[in-house]
Amino acid sequence: MIENMMHDQASGLRRMTKLSSTKVITVTGGKGGVGKTNVTLSMAISMARQGKKVMVLDADLGLANVDVMLGLRSGRNLSHVLAGQCDLKDVILEGPYGVKIIPGSSGTQKMAELSPAQHAGLIRAFGNLQDDIDVLLVDTAAGISDMVLSFARAAQDVLVVVCDEPTSITDAYALIKVLSREYDVQRFKIVANMVRSYREGRDLFTKLTRVTERFLDANLELVACVPLDDRVRQAVKRQKIVVDAFPRSPAALALTSLSNKALTWPVPHNPGGHLEFFVERLLVKPTSSEVPRGE
Repeated sequence: MIENMMHDQASGLRRMTKLSSTKVITVTGGKGGVGKTNVTLSMAISMARQGKKVMVLDADLGLANVDVMLGLRSGRNLSHVLAGQCDLKDVILEGPYGVKIIPGSSGTQKMAELSPAQHAGLIRAFGNLQDDIDVLLVDTAAGISDMVLSFARAAQDVLVVVCDEPTSITDAYALIKVLSREYDVQRFKIVANMVRSYREGRDLFTKLTRVTERFLDANLELVACVPLDDRVRQAVKRQKIVVDAFPRSPAALALTSLSNKALTWPVPHNPGGHLEFFVERLLVKPTSSEVPRGE
């Protein structure tokens, strides 16, 4: 009996060690239609082609579309995990180059309105995974719901995808403001997507930083300018991702470069972002000193 308990404890510790070495990147955007999911899957495929063990969590729990974009089908998704009908490992799909996909639920209102305890239950399910994961990419929903904020503040890196539209810039600013002021997330990596030139991407970044530098204590870094490229649309129609379908296209090259850069991003010294800390961070409420202030 004692030997069995010691074995179980040792196995648990080994799983935690594996999870603690996982790089967690949340990809978000504030607004829908900015190409966030395409950025997420392009990064995943590019990293997997380099031999990394990559998992994508479709955290748009009401309007999930990661599996659809890849032409994958599954009879089970995260709603079945939360309902206790199966384990997380039972819903994982395998995408291109061995990328593991955890599909969300589409058209399910309850999944879009999870309580903090349900969020925690979802993330706790990761503790039972036997997979050795190098990178977890979390593709969030649009907007600034509790669910989006929870996944963003629990990650090591927050990647904000923005396009050159007033609503995209405004919504990205709103997301950064809430994360910065209420959850003490201070560093954001910006992807200028669907731009006509590198200069347009820089100008877009300048528009965003002009307002954040005035009102927020947040550090923004432009990490990629992804050109407007019709090959992206063509790939989507084929239910493929541009880095796989058209790897030499301008958008694919920019996204591959972003993926290479992301693999070099240092892991923060603090524990936030490792999978085993997700539950703790998801349940942490803002302190009285972290309430919104003004603009």
